Amino acid sequence: MDELSIKDTYTALGLSDFEYDRILELMERPPNFLELSLFSVMWSEHCGYKNSRPLLSRFPNDGPRVLQGPGENAGVVEVGDGWALAFKVESHNHPSAVEPYEGAATGVGGIVRDILAMGARPVAVLDSLRFGPLDEERNRYLFREVVRGIGGYGNAVGVPTVGGEVEFDRSYSGNPLVNAMCVGLIRTEDLMSAKATGEGNLVVLIGSKTGRDGIHGATFASDELSEESESRRSNVQVGDPFAEKMAIECCLKLLEGNLLVSLQDLGAAGITSSASEMAAKGGVGIEIETDKVPLRESGMEPWEIMISESQERMLAIVEPDDIEKVLALTERYGLVGVVVGRVAGHGELRVIHDGEVVGGVSAGHLADAPTYEREVVRPKYLDEIPKVNLNKLPEPDDFNEVLLKLLGSPNLRSRHSIYEQYDHEVQTNTVVRPGADAAVMRIKGTKRGFAATIDGRGRHCYLDPRGGGAATVAEAYGNLSCVGAEPVAVTDCLNFGSPEKPDGYFQLAECIEGMAEACEVFGTPVVSGNVSLFNETDRGAIFPTPVVGMVGIFEDVSRHATPRFKREGDMAVALGGVGSEGVSLAGSEYLSVVHGEGSGSPPEVNLAVEKKVSDLVRGMVRSGLIDTAHDISGGGEVVAVAEMALAGGVGFEYEEEEVGRMVEGQGRGRADLAFFGEESGGFVIAFPEEKWDDVQEALGVDGIAYDTIGEVGGDRFKVGNFIDLPLSEMKEAYERDLFE
Repeated sequence: MDELSIKDTYTALGLSDFEYDRILELMERPPNFLELSLFSVMWSEHCGYKNSRPLLSRFPNDGPRVLQGPGENAGVVEVGDGWALAFKVESHNHPSAVEPYEGAATGVGGIVRDILAMGARPVAVLDSLRFGPLDEERNRYLFREVVRGIGGYGNAVGVPTVGGEVEFDRSYSGNPLVNAMCVGLIRTEDLMSAKATGEGNLVVLIGSKTGRDGIHGATFASDELSEESESRRSNVQVGDPFAEKMAIECCLKLLEGNLLVSLQDLGAAGITSSASEMAAKGGVGIEIETDKVPLRESGMEPWEIMISESQERMLAIVEPDDIEKVLALTERYGLVGVVVGRVAGHGELRVIHDGEVVGGVSAGHLADAPTYEREVVRPKYLDEIPKVNLNKLPEPDDFNEVLLKLLGSPNLRSRHSIYEQYDHEVQTNTVVRPGADAAVMRIKGTKRGFAATIDGRGRHCYLDPRGGGAATVAEAYGNLSCVGAEPVAVTDCLNFGSPEKPDGYFQLAECIEGMAEACEVFGTPVVSGNVSLFNETDRGAIFPTPVVGMVGIFEDVSRHATPRFKREGDMAVALGGVGSEGVSLAGSEYLSVVHGEGSGSPPEVNLAVEKKVSDLVRGMVRSGLIDTAHDISGGGEVVAVAEMALAGGVGFEYEEEEVGRMVEGQGRGRADLAFFGEESGGFVIAFPEEKWDDVQEALGVDGIAYDTIGEVGGDRFKVGNFIDLPLSEMKEAYERDLFE
């Protein structure tokens, strides 16, 4: 090829001039097309973390329960009694934008295999979703098909979808976010690595046949979306959940028999990423014979075979003496099981076809993409965000109407119409179903259990990137505390626009800083994660949306709480942020839904106070003092209490005196600010009146602010002279189908 055609080739593959020059320097010769293709996928943002790696070192990674931090397929934390949890979250945003059903389905499949690669049985899936407003047909289509894809794959593969969240905003129009989290259970002594070792050991491909689906999917996931993206549907993989189910059972059986040296899933960049990463971790080479790879389509070239992202495939390192047993077991499960290569001592990922070496690159070079440290420049828009002027903001005439409007808004409405499409009880480990602050799961044969949650605050992160990043971690910590679980560790998915633009890189850097600060205060290290950048369309970038998945543990899973009111006559207490001067309408759901504004910077997060309050709530749950708790988040205190009433199917009446304190105190004379203002760190708890003395004693610790707010009972929801609604009318608004 002449110089111009070479440049056209590597540019089309997503490589820059600098990166091509670096390849020439490393290889000391021009690469052929196959070798260039290997670099293009491994040095993509999706696989190489070129713009984010320098920032990710800010996260704390160590903790007393951490068995495996970043660097493997998933993080692993110790639970106790020899049990551990493997967990991770990943994105499938770009594929879901052009092929929503398969994009979402294969996103679930991919994260499940990450957990399997650690030697763990996948036991729970959660998802975090973002879409544009539902008044646009395209957004409704994406929303419907993504949810259908998650359910279609998760239900068939036999892993329950137990929790998640979804929000809608114009910034996500055309660029939805589809983040899937999986949690797996493993005995600590069975923990697996993806490190290739043992020169002469065999490389075995297990699972489905290989096709052209997903070719250059990693590169596609590292580009901005455009009108041409629709033509790139071939970059989206096609899933087969039944094959994945067989792969799960087969691999767990192989691991049980100690027949595998190491195991790795095939996701982004296919055989290329799996083989090169395994080789680099082990300091060895791997040779792949592409003509041995079973194909779904004829005529595939070696480079296509190497970077195909066909689903339901695993790569295993097997000792020669065990190969007959391994292949016999794969056949029993109806899977492809074939030797496609061997471990070598030369340190390269070497590709062989029909006995001829057709390409070879140092595995270490492929696994070490160049990094870019961009200039951090504060964007002008942050200094131009108008403050909320209460003097110019009209107070509502009808608070009944306001509450119904908030309860029926897409961002606050019940998610029942989503999770009813998911099987959340398969495997029979689910203790608390979707709809609570966090999912709760048992560990069979023990008293132990775990909880998991996934949270994101895109609008907050846009208005205040560092504060929003911290608030996202704080919300996850509070959600786990509400159900009574001890938060132990974090996995994250960083969804942002282009890091090559000053605004985008500033948002990324600041959100990471805020998240890191919060993780340090809460003692929740980041043990795994994923980065999804270039989430932009011709409409602009998405809100910066870091998503935090957090797991917590129970020594006794029977000691848990849920948000629903459970008994007539129970007292309710609001604590934490309640009574402070920090409650605000800035960036609130009320301001957006009722007044059509999204202005103002939300209140700063006091991490030390939030930890203190969350720990107090969790302690009361774990001691058996309370069994009802809910955090105050979107919509403010009154919406939180309304959600508790609706979940329990029982009414609630605020004390007249408390309503006056709310309006004149934290509301500063405005009922809408008092009722619907938002601030991190607030909770509502409920308990029988006879426990009040004990609860009051617990609440008296460390000077945490609290107020009794009212009593559970009846079939109406009353807030002084402001709100008086039958529960049935609230339910009609709240449970309106999101897919209508």
